[in-house]
Amino acid sequence: MTTPLNAISPIDGRYGDKSAELRPLFSERGLIRQRVRVEALWLKTLAAEEQIVELRGLPTEAITVLDTLAAELTDADANEVKRIERETNHDVKAVEYFVKSRLDAVPAWRSRREFVHFACTSEDINNLSYALMLKEARDQVLSLRLDALIVRLRTLAHVNAAVPMMSRTHGQPATPTTLGKEVANFAYRLQRQRSRFASVAIEGKINGAVGNFNAHLIAYPHVDWSAVGKRFVESLGLVWNPYTTQIEPHDWTAEYFDTLARINTILIDLCRDMWGYISIGYFKQRVMAGEVGSSTMPHKVNPIDFENAEGNLGLANALLRFLSDKLPVSRWQRDLTDSTVLRNIGVGAAHSLIAWKSIERGLDRVDVDKVKLAEDLEANWELLAEPIQTVMRRFGVENAYEQLKSLTRGQRISAASLRQFIGELAIPPEARDALLKLSPATYVGLAEKLAKDV
Repeated sequence: MTTPLNAISPIDGRYGDKSAELRPLFSERGLIRQRVRVEALWLKTLAAEEQIVELRGLPTEAITVLDTLAAELTDADANEVKRIERETNHDVKAVEYFVKSRLDAVPAWRSRREFVHFACTSEDINNLSYALMLKEARDQVLSLRLDALIVRLRTLAHVNAAVPMMSRTHGQPATPTTLGKEVANFAYRLQRQRSRFASVAIEGKINGAVGNFNAHLIAYPHVDWSAVGKRFVESLGLVWNPYTTQIEPHDWTAEYFDTLARINTILIDLCRDMWGYISIGYFKQRVMAGEVGSSTMPHKVNPIDFENAEGNLGLANALLRFLSDKLPVSRWQRDLTDSTVLRNIGVGAAHSLIAWKSIERGLDRVDVDKVKLAEDLEANWELLAEPIQTVMRRFGVENAYEQLKSLTRGQRISAASLRQFIGELAIPPEARDALLKLSPATYVGLAEKLAKDV
């Protein structure tokens, strides 16, 4: 029996509680559930087609059993499918035989059992099953968790919209901003990618062995099979792809994983920034009773949540990018290299979810140190070299940049000496007064507004 202590992957072991929402969707049981659902609903679609005369006049109970199969899969059912698979050595065929066995309980189906999996290749069932798995993961788990993280960042941005902070470009003191504005940058970037993630069209096909409805047409030449296939795929909440080989080409899957990877890349950037801000003291981490930060240095409170997240985001992206590169490539009309790869689609999503939760935990455990932020600004009056030389340029003062470079580059300068320099400038009095009132803490441009507007 697999337990968190003997699981090979930390997804089901150490981090099992952080990825639990995805287990019903991406597990073997989850895949079987979707395969049974597709088989049952395809048969229901066939039964609704008037020109398939052999399926006319089915009683209500015959359709009800299909709806039940599509809606419910018990552990016993899943185990039965696996038992059949051990005999057939074919996972999709095992699902077909399972569905047939359940239909045997309804007399009307006994003479029509061969319409289960009618004109289908395994990929007709698989592509739709994996599409449904990824759709449910996005709509029921990933988007909701991402929304929660965006809300958390947006709130942090709004609360700290007016808290001035010294920027660091190339690691060096640079033009002031506000803490809220820097957090708002991440919230905005994530909002944009979240919209793109939601807009990825999840596609599917059910057009036979090489995508031409060959078997369908030879059996029922007067049925509009393209229309039937499109109607069925769209009834699942998916987008019809009319042009495929034996497999759906996975282009949308690559779009899905690429967008998820971009979200994760933005969050890696966030983790590294938070790690840095904690390191220089802009954020203080709350001490939790009983916790240990280091096995040998008792004083330490490490930014482990952001470090854990960064590691899991990297793992996720390594797999997501492999999937997006590999899955759209198949030899001629079909090879089987995608089969084992597709079974890992939940792994990248799980590492992403684990990371997102770690970031949330990290954000919950930090407080802004406004004193430290103010001290850094007060110690770097040379940050006002930019506005001073810009105003000097406006009023035609020669060599404005060069004068400020000579005064400030590579050295600290006091408020008094900077104000003395301003006082001697040949600029209009009102411009001089505005510069004299300026301080590093007030030179933040539209940062507060931008932070509040996100």
